[in-house]
Amino acid sequence: MKISKVTVDRNVCIGSANCVVISPDAFELDSEGISVVKPDALKVDEEILLRAAKSCPVQAISVFDEDGNRIFPVSK
Repeated sequence: MKISKVTVDRNVCIGSANCVVISPDAFELDSEGISVVKPDALKVDEEILLRAAKSCPVQAISVFDEDGNRIFPVSK
């Protein structure tokens, strides 16, 4: 698995900042208190990125592989 894209759905994010605590090199809160993906996020270890995404209480963070398939959250 190779993570090629990480996104945050601004309409879903509640600013809990769990992602920032787990991976401050990949995520930060903007002036509105909403998480944003930092430009160098893909340089962060993939396990940490996935753990940060999974820590989001509202699953606002999506992680995609190099083929564009969503790795997390898994579609139901």
